[in-house]
Amino acid sequence: MSRTTATVVRLKLSLLRGGLRQSSGRRSAFVASAAVALLFGLLQLLGLLALRGHANAGTVAVPATAVLALGWAVMPLFFPSGDETLDPTRLVMLPLRPRPLVRALLAASLVGIGPVFTLLVLAGCALSVAHGGGALAVAVVAVALALLVCVALARAVAAANVRLLTSRRGRDLAVLSGLVIAVGAQLVNFGAQRIGSAGLGPLRPAADVLSWVPPAAAVGAVRAASEGSYAAAGARLLVTAAALALLVVLWERSLTRLMTSPDGSTLQAADTRARDRSAGGLARLLPGGRTGTVMERAMRYVWRDPKTKAAWVTSLAIGLIVPVFNAVQGTGSIYFACFAAGMLGIQMYNQFGQDTSAFWMVALTVSSPRDAYDELRGRALALLAITLPYAALVTVVTTALLGDWPRLPEVLGLSLALLGAMLATGAWTSARFPYSIPQEGHKNVAPGQAGLAWISIFGGMVAAALLCSPVITAAIWLNVSAGGDAWTWTLLPAGAAYGAALTWAGLRLAAPRTAARLPEILAAVSKG
Repeated sequence: MSRTTATVVRLKLSLLRGGLRQSSGRRSAFVASAAVALLFGLLQLLGLLALRGHANAGTVAVPATAVLALGWAVMPLFFPSGDETLDPTRLVMLPLRPRPLVRALLAASLVGIGPVFTLLVLAGCALSVAHGGGALAVAVVAVALALLVCVALARAVAAANVRLLTSRRGRDLAVLSGLVIAVGAQLVNFGAQRIGSAGLGPLRPAADVLSWVPPAAAVGAVRAASEGSYAAAGARLLVTAAALALLVVLWERSLTRLMTSPDGSTLQAADTRARDRSAGGLARLLPGGRTGTVMERAMRYVWRDPKTKAAWVTSLAIGLIVPVFNAVQGTGSIYFACFAAGMLGIQMYNQFGQDTSAFWMVALTVSSPRDAYDELRGRALALLAITLPYAALVTVVTTALLGDWPRLPEVLGLSLALLGAMLATGAWTSARFPYSIPQEGHKNVAPGQAGLAWISIFGGMVAAALLCSPVITAAIWLNVSAGGDAWTWTLLPAGAAYGAALTWAGLRLAAPRTAARLPEILAAVSKG
């Protein structure tokens, strides 16, 4: 290992260790997220090993490797990254050549929860189709190559797009990319549903094609070696190695361009006369006082901030695609319409982190729990201004496609109760588990805060589901009891009232904690 590589690996470990030393809550969040990821990886490994000897083992292992590589390519751009503590733009001023830097970053990228999880899944894919000593030897090389391809793919894509989300010209492309990923994920989901109903037979032609596409070709090489086709196995390994070399070259070129070309901060600012001229009209529609000011600020973030806009567009797309696509295919349920409220309710989480270092200007105006309550209420109302009509529209469209109009009030009531629960838990977790969203680069979480982000979001979602249990229980009881169908319409006013009560209670509980923890919140959201 060269001196540069050893230094960068130690830097990665030091950054991880330093982030965990900041608070016990962050250490707990990291340990919990690591345990969940490793447990899921071990379960995947055991499940794939259970396929050994099955005729369709390769039909599962090869596409699974391709899907894993696709996840490595797209997840770092829009979700908290497993390799979040390395940002090449911070090394611009150091006298480092691109090629040694690429080797060092590649080695450091293998340190983390994500690579370990990927290694477990890749090992399961390779071992599920390995039979014989020769195939096992090929499997060792195949797993190493596939892991390096996944990591290099993620790094190459990230380096090529590190300034995309902060570029004015790249803003619309970033939003479009999020939409494409949302649609693609749902297409994969529907494909999996079809496979589940028709069996793995239709997947075999796709698996045969993917067995020549890196890094799935590495697992295809193991399968070929098990069948005695060592020439085909060697060819597939060579294809994978060539893909790795190509990715490294592209990554090196992107790093060179990234570290030598000027960014947007060195270019002339855009003409200030091109500002949004609709602000005056928007302000007239909002309530007066602090509430209207906070709502206008939150809506400006949605329209102007690239990462906020990308998150909103992705949530809007998925919230519509899931119920509508399932309804069109005839496999859906009207209850899928609640997905719209759930996806947009996530936007309430980490409210202060969306402000990043600019939160200090908000913090200066909060001197009491009442001020904190007004701030949180304005943010919640801004979210409701978009979510309420959207959730109602998705529910009506889904109902029309399924022709199940009698259940429209029931599902809309469940959606409103779910939305209220997510607003309540989102306000509380925003004060209890704030984290920073860096404005520069491809990361969505500051170094050392990924575990905190996952605990905040998924913990809040679990709490929201528990808070909705009374309305869900009432819906189940009315549907199974004799004559209960005639009273399901009452769930609409009940769900609306319950959701409003949860929102009010959540804001009231979060306001004192927000006012008391302003210094900690400011430090957390300003980290990036």
